[in-house]
Amino acid sequence: MMSNKVFILRSSDGKPLKLDTAADIGPRIASLKGNEAVEEIRLSGHTFGTEACKALAEVLKTNKNLKVFNAADIFTGRLISEIPDALAALLTALLTLEHLHTVDLSDNAFGGRLADTLRDFYARAGPLRHLLLNNNGLGPAGGIIVANSIRDLATLKASSTAYPPLETIVCGRNRLENGSMEAWAEAYAAHGSLKTVKMVQNGIRQEGINTLLRSGLSKNHGLQTLDLQDNTFTVIGAQALAVVVTNWSDLLELGVGDCLLSARGGVLLGEALAQEKNKALKTIRLQYNEIDVKGVEAIKRAINHALPKLQRLELNGNRFSEEELVVEQMREIFEDRGFGQLDSLSDMEETDEEDEGDEDEGEGEGEYEKEDIVKQAEEAENAQVPQEKDKKVDALADLLGGTKIA
Repeated sequence: MMSNKVFILRSSDGKPLKLDTAADIGPRIASLKGNEAVEEIRLSGHTFGTEACKALAEVLKTNKNLKVFNAADIFTGRLISEIPDALAALLTALLTLEHLHTVDLSDNAFGGRLADTLRDFYARAGPLRHLLLNNNGLGPAGGIIVANSIRDLATLKASSTAYPPLETIVCGRNRLENGSMEAWAEAYAAHGSLKTVKMVQNGIRQEGINTLLRSGLSKNHGLQTLDLQDNTFTVIGAQALAVVVTNWSDLLELGVGDCLLSARGGVLLGEALAQEKNKALKTIRLQYNEIDVKGVEAIKRAINHALPKLQRLELNGNRFSEEELVVEQMREIFEDRGFGQLDSLSDMEETDEEDEGDEDEGEGEGEYEKEDIVKQAEEAENAQVPQEKDKKVDALADLLGGTKIA
């Protein structure tokens, strides 16, 4: 059915459709054929066989003004052997549509085997502005292939002013790990135009985070939303974040919850935010990060004079008491402003040093034992991390090392 330029595939009983053949899908997409008014197509939640996808692909070529294509979760229950040809047919058709700016392929179990098919599409998708590829099981090898294709897309976009800049990449829950971070950093640096990046729960550890932030995301000065939650920073990643966060004057949302920033990392981030380079920030997510009262005090100082638009601060699950004076002071700041709030501190950790490193193993595939990570964080507290050879970065590194700038 279609209304207001949006086509939504639905069944009469509200249940997912299983469309195997051209005959199965034909009547359901008849209104799409030759329809140049439709701007968005939503297929999510149904399951498509190879022949059905090929039939749909032929119709897609006639939707010349299509802007948004949502194909999230469209291969549930399909054989591994079916998906490559089905996906290739759809993506090849999408390459003919010069106004298509958003493609959502999330929640499809592609694995590394579909990375080459994705590469052939992303490297050639000049009109693309928003790339959504969440929860696809790419793995490090598949992640490298996809990242390289996104880097190649930057070269294509640079070849013509007709192509808009890439603005959004959502690639979480893909087991990208450290092994693909160099490729992703190169891809991000190649574009430099990104406004939204979400790479949650990818098993990225501190060395990979360091590479991603310093070599890639730091080049995107117009970044507005960064969500790296449920990866592992330790103080190494926190140092990198503290160095690069001041590059993002347009940043609205920073999500680094459940990333084990460490006690020292909380202080570093607070001091970086206090430099008044992130005045647009509205949301900061810092839950479950081993941040102690010193880190909270640094964050409070930043809120007080450097973050005038902050609306949401999440600090639950860290290592300080809800009864600390600094907590009341932060709440008073929000109250005096008439907007903004601190989340409920209902799950705070004990602060006894002897308890450190004794947390339960995290749930979820690909997570590392917290006691091992905490140990690494402690070892990294005194580690020196190479800085970018840039005057601005060197100056900030001096600040983070203890030199106070008036």
